[in-house]
Amino acid sequence: MAADVVIVGAGLSGLMAGRTLSERGYSVLLVDSGRAVGGRLSTRRVGERGLADLGAQFFTVRSAAFHDYVNRWLEDGLVYIWGRGWSDGSTKRSPRDGYPRYAARGGMQALAQRLASGLPIRLDRRATSLQPGGSGWRLHASEGEAFACRGLILTPPVPESLKLLTASAVQLQEQDFASLRRIRFGPCLCGIHSIDGAVDLPEPGALQNFLSNIYWVGDNQAKGISQSTILTSHANAKFSRQNWDASEADIIAALESAVRPYLREGARITQTLLKKWRYSVPLTTHPQACMQAQALPPLIFAGDAFGGRGRVEGAFLSGLAAGETMAKALAG
Repeated sequence: MAADVVIVGAGLSGLMAGRTLSERGYSVLLVDSGRAVGGRLSTRRVGERGLADLGAQFFTVRSAAFHDYVNRWLEDGLVYIWGRGWSDGSTKRSPRDGYPRYAARGGMQALAQRLASGLPIRLDRRATSLQPGGSGWRLHASEGEAFACRGLILTPPVPESLKLLTASAVQLQEQDFASLRRIRFGPCLCGIHSIDGAVDLPEPGALQNFLSNIYWVGDNQAKGISQSTILTSHANAKFSRQNWDASEADIIAALESAVRPYLREGARITQTLLKKWRYSVPLTTHPQACMQAQALPPLIFAGDAFGGRGRVEGAFLSGLAAGETMAKALAG
């Protein structure tokens, strides 16, 4: 199969790059190893009435480009303001900093599903090797498939992209390689807790304290996406790294210990599911919104680790920049 541009990764950056190129008349194909689009924009059904966001819990808007998109989503009813700040657990009052915290109806994955609409996407396809040629690239994937393209965009976490290049014996210029090697990610251990009974979290239903091992506890029912009481907990990067290889029972016990203080009398945790995010948050980022490799057919790296912002808005802006940069490279 051939396309003008193949994009590895159907998370927010990959989807935004694909949409940007498609709107400019280029043919695109997205390849993702997951069973659904979104990457860390991940929402999971829990039981018959429960829904929980596993990765990104909300997003803020600080740039004009992202603001334009979010305004459209607001008009369509896709997103809404969940709150304007979170308590750190020391007080019931949630401090405000002027930036609304937006959530998506049906969970954060709904944003990815909206951007994916109309784009050709191959799921359950893991990129296994790359071959540069005079006119572009050939990407091989699981299931024995191969895709030819003029330009290639890699949006997985940078360590995964570097593994793919190394396995394919693709040589980057030393300056490019050094820039990518400097990027670092932190992991996250995530708990999804089913609760029988009521909870008592600060309004609007979450707390965030980066000094705590378990820095986030959020109520998906108070958030407005779940019909039953499902809490999401996130451990910080240091705790997650130290406990990554601990037994599942020990990790769940630690996550539950952070949740129990917010259960009302008589409430209990009936089930906890564990999700591990190996590359949850960029700790060291690239200063530019995307990076085009030198001395190779058009190859661009993008993702939330580019642009110095991190998080949802950073991923969006990086995908937008990657699409625009690739369009210029192909036109030139």
